[in-house]
Amino acid sequence: MGTTSHAIAVHGSARRLRIWLGALLLAVGLAGHVFAARAITPYVPSYVAYRDHIAGFFLILAVTGAIVAALGWRFWRGRRDTMFLVIGAIQAIIGIIVYIERFRVIGMH
Repeated sequence: MGTTSHAIAVHGSARRLRIWLGALLLAVGLAGHVFAARAITPYVPSYVAYRDHIAGFFLILAVTGAIVAALGWRFWRGRRDTMFLVIGAIQAIIGIIVYIERFRVIGMH
């Protein structure tokens, strides 16, 4: 295996890793919303809690995805893996914040 083909293989595996990590972070973000909805179901009807949290996840995904895609088009042309990783990281951070905030919502009731 030549140096060039080895570098291409390493670069390809790094891209796959960033895509998988981005998908994992998206799942963490969604889980934060779902667990927060589950926690407030004694105080809010469950279908409302789940509907609102999951809709919020996708709304945030659409907005942040559009912003990151626009920035990616400008700064990371051809680096969709990096954009996917950034979107996943943003969603994970927001999902964790939503999950933590459920304690405040529960404390209000």
